[in-house]
Amino acid sequence: MITTLLTLASISVVLFIASFFMNDRLKDVEDQVEQMSIQMMQDTYQVKKKLNVLEEELLAGELPEEMIKQTRPSAPSSTSLVQTIKSMYQGGYSTERIAKETNMSIQEVHSIVHHYSPKGVSQ
Repeated sequence: MITTLLTLASISVVLFIASFFMNDRLKDVEDQVEQMSIQMMQDTYQVKKKLNVLEEELLAGELPEEMIKQTRPSAPSSTSLVQTIKSMYQGGYSTERIAKETNMSIQEVHSIVHHYSPKGVSQ
């Protein structure tokens, strides 16, 4: 009886020590899932980043038309701003300087000058 207990106790100690050195299959699966999750988040981030760039390019292509529609002589303030931009451009000011003076972007000034000037913007 004592030998049986000692044998069982020694086997349990050996198996207990061996359990520290064995590979944990669950740990391997968790690591794989974590790696896949990280990879998926990186891919999602890159796709969103590319989508934002494409949206900005698309909006940049449509922005001058929207600005032209907004600056049509429907409101008196927009008419005076257009007249100011036209007179400054005809006076020899660069589009960069006009944009700075009127607190508008260069692209907006280009679109206004192009739309309202018969010769357009000289590059």
